[in-house]
Amino acid sequence: MKLCRIRTDAKIVPAAVDDAGSFRDLSAHVADIGPDQITPEGLTALRNVDLTGLPIVEGTPAPFLSDVRRVFCIGLNYYDHAAEMDLPVPEHPILFMKACAVTGANDPIVMPKGSTKTDWEVELGVVIGSTAKNISEAHALAHVAGYCVANDVSERSFQMDFGGQWVKGKSADTFAPIGPFLATRDEVAVVHNLAMSLKVNGEPMQTGSTATMIFSVPQIVAHVSRFVTLHPGDIVITGTPPGVGVGMKPPRFLKAGDVVEAKI
Repeated sequence: MKLCRIRTDAKIVPAAVDDAGSFRDLSAHVADIGPDQITPEGLTALRNVDLTGLPIVEGTPAPFLSDVRRVFCIGLNYYDHAAEMDLPVPEHPILFMKACAVTGANDPIVMPKGSTKTDWEVELGVVIGSTAKNISEAHALAHVAGYCVANDVSERSFQMDFGGQWVKGKSADTFAPIGPFLATRDEVAVVHNLAMSLKVNGEPMQTGSTATMIFSVPQIVAHVSRFVTLHPGDIVITGTPPGVGVGMKPPRFLKAGDVVEAKI
């Protein structure tokens, strides 16, 4: 399934994407798409819904979950991105957090006051569907509800020039666009061979593949669960391939009016 929430003129409607790409209204079956709906039990109930008889809803994508609890991030997790940044390959996953609310895939990115180096990062998002604490890599995927496209928008000056951890440059309002939908785990047969790309104003910037991840999705989920108990509704974004603005020579950054398109 591909689950989403669609923003109409009247309200946000829970929906699923049908085979033709239309949004089908799930309101008759669930009040919303939240953490309870992406647990194994919640997904089983939704899989039994026949989409063909449901009305089509028109609108723009809202965040696909009504309550994203936390956004965890893995830094420097692609071999080719590490090379681009001239940084050593980490021995363990680099973990940080985005301390901002998620936004919809088509919502504006608002550059914060004083921003001079707002950058892009297309990333694979891993959406947690069941509680994970001290789990093994072998059992990690059982705790994953599905996957999404994410953009780890970053203000590089805030991130690098003001001391401390990266959270300062990662957490401005609107810096966590996700979606437009959650693709459940069964929709993605091979998660470590997905083509990734990002364009700015139609110009290709990032081209890569999850095949060049340093740490795999099971490794990441198991690693994070060792230190933090993961709950349904948590999202882990798993790093970016090469082509970020800060890695270019000379560096390039976003300006007002730019259009960013991320794809996996």
